[in-house]
Amino acid sequence: MGQSGLRVVLKLTWIELKLFLREPMTIVFTFAFPVVLMFVLGEIFGGQADADADVFGRVGAMNYYAPAYIAVVAMSVGVIMLPARLTDYRSGGVLRRFRASLVPVWAVLGSQVLGALVLAVVGGVLVVGFAAAFYPVHFPDSLGLLAAGFLICSAAFAAVGTLLGAVMPSPRAAQGAGLMLFFVMLFLSGASVPTEIMSPTMTRIGEALPLTYGVDLLQGAWIGGTWDRTSALVLLVVAAVAGLLSLRLYRWD
Repeated sequence: MGQSGLRVVLKLTWIELKLFLREPMTIVFTFAFPVVLMFVLGEIFGGQADADADVFGRVGAMNYYAPAYIAVVAMSVGVIMLPARLTDYRSGGVLRRFRASLVPVWAVLGSQVLGALVLAVVGGVLVVGFAAAFYPVHFPDSLGLLAAGFLICSAAFAAVGTLLGAVMPSPRAAQGAGLMLFFVMLFLSGASVPTEIMSPTMTRIGEALPLTYGVDLLQGAWIGGTWDRTSALVLLVVAAVAGLLSLRLYRWD
């Protein structure tokens, strides 16, 4: 990618960020909903490390949930925002105008992914800041591993989102599919209900969901400063496969 290509991507990213922030769904699911859930979980479990040692260990509930909800923010941006945006562009003829202007498909998708990453960073900071301000949350054991895991997690969900945007027929269909994925992964990945207290059937379903590996990866970096190689590999494979399929299946009209 040359300098001109990079300038195109950055310019498109800046435009996308401004458009993203005009969407109520973006504000709700990226910034408000995760913080509200953290408040609910904090009021239920916060400060009860000893009482819930069999579930959360001695780290405390909020040290369990803080990294998990960083992954949730990355998921919400990827599977709710991106598919609706891309299908809206296609149905509204925006993509045809991009194509007529000789803007390559990778630049369009790249700007969407970069915009999603920026919003995920902001949403993750809000979640962690809220948890740290009101509940007993310690500093991550490895900030570097947490940042690396966050990038991998965000890339995986951005790729899944662009794939949904490439195959869904309309913004409404894309938003519906994204919301369904969001809530299934939210409750079966360990982000809301710890996997230790799930039934074997629910655990097996969770093992097929990418958010499960995002939660494990970020929790390992936050609690103990460890790198979960299996989770990182799974998320990288998800990002690569979904990204390649997005480029192959993407339709301009």
